[in-house]
Amino acid sequence: MRFAKLACLALALGAASGLSLVPAHAADKSADAKAADADSFGKDLKPFPADKTIKQTAVIGGRTVSYNATVGSIPVKNDEGKVIGEVVYTAYTVPGAAANRPVTFAFNGGPGASSVYLNLGAIGPKRVPFGSKGDAPSDPAVLRDNPNSWLDFTDLVFIDPIGTGFSRAREDEDKAKKDFFTADADIHYLSRVVYDWLLRNDRMTSAKYLVGESYGGYRVPRLAYYLQTQMGVGISGMTMVSPYLDPPAIGEDDALSPLPWMINLPAMAAGNFERQGKPLDDATMKPVEDYVRTRFVEDFLAGPRDKAATDRLSAKVAELTGLDPALVRRMDGRVDIGTYLREIRRSQGLIGSVYDSNYTAYDPFPASAEPRYSDPLLTSIIAPTTSAMVDFITRQVGWDVDARYNALSDKVNQDWKSDDTDKPVTDLRRAIATDPKMVVNIVHGWDDLSCPYFGSRLIVAQMPGFGVENRIHLHMYPGGHMFYTRNDSGADLRRDIMASYEGVR
Repeated sequence: MRFAKLACLALALGAASGLSLVPAHAADKSADAKAADADSFGKDLKPFPADKTIKQTAVIGGRTVSYNATVGSIPVKNDEGKVIGEVVYTAYTVPGAAANRPVTFAFNGGPGASSVYLNLGAIGPKRVPFGSKGDAPSDPAVLRDNPNSWLDFTDLVFIDPIGTGFSRAREDEDKAKKDFFTADADIHYLSRVVYDWLLRNDRMTSAKYLVGESYGGYRVPRLAYYLQTQMGVGISGMTMVSPYLDPPAIGEDDALSPLPWMINLPAMAAGNFERQGKPLDDATMKPVEDYVRTRFVEDFLAGPRDKAATDRLSAKVAELTGLDPALVRRMDGRVDIGTYLREIRRSQGLIGSVYDSNYTAYDPFPASAEPRYSDPLLTSIIAPTTSAMVDFITRQVGWDVDARYNALSDKVNQDWKSDDTDKPVTDLRRAIATDPKMVVNIVHGWDDLSCPYFGSRLIVAQMPGFGVENRIHLHMYPGGHMFYTRNDSGADLRRDIMASYEGVR
């Protein structure tokens, strides 16, 4: 998941949209709330408990899987050997065949998101309902078996970066920003956490995989290359879930470039097609993609002064999005995401989520000229995921910690700093070229407007062949950013990823 100022969705929406991307209360925090945000940064903290393991079972893929669930922490040390942070992880391992089982390390995004969404929503052995029509923040946060988990074909280790979940810095705030909240430092210390977990658990000879969602998908190529070349840890494969790979292409609202509009339009069309009851698949979407690559670009570059070109562009965009043709023509066919999400159901008083345009909530201020709402999906999932994860860690596993759990940390996101070395597509190419056996999957929901699938389609199309046909597998599924919350899409994701793991072995 990505959110706030560095979010793929924020870049896509642009400053002009006015859409609120963080919980509505974030800008109005009391002194107590600010202190709570800061309590994970500092030296004088109660020590974490020792790692704790319990035995559990879950029905996955139609059969019962027995496994160990472990919650623990890994210290992060500086060059002098001083502990400057502690990363909390949740691991699910099937005992008895460790050396022969792959192990997959999972990361979510933000920056500032814990791994709870992949854990309890997508691939962990248990899940809590969230992100589907009818779900509410006040629903009981009760874990159930996840039939779409990956645990029957790989062990799973979910990593919470510093400042997320229960993970914390053990130095002052200014040092923490430098050591943890830059894109480059993030890769370095998280790679060491992966290495240390492998060393601690005697898994250096296991096949190793990475999976990351959203900004986690942005992390994964850089982690893979750094682990390969600096840590001596080969990665057999990686899966990027709704990844944020190329911010300039998605986010620069530049009137001279058609790219942002090209990348966004297919996802808008997918949302419209789903509302019409059409199936979302390659056959449905190919005509849209063909149009975007051809006549759309030609008419866009002709400019608004070419009335005939702008009339054609506007009429086609209105047809694909389902928006009022008069509105689209007034916008010269250039429909931004914020307008799309607010206008598609304006007559019903509903607004759509940037993560899935067909996940809706009522607009609290429908008469306002400017959007005055928080994203419906983002704000609805924090309560159930946080409550379920805290209950699992503290009550079920019995890892007794007295601290706040940050599913989404505004503070980490606000403190984050990108840098010139942050080039995930470059490292993706290098990692694949370095290892001819590496398998790469990029997976998206058709409806996602926060990190639209067509951006990845265009990136993959520019990749070299690397000597083997289809080194990178691109899969799309019905749904949005967290398409896996739809049971059928989660099952299809499991099938496709399991096939790629089996192909490596």
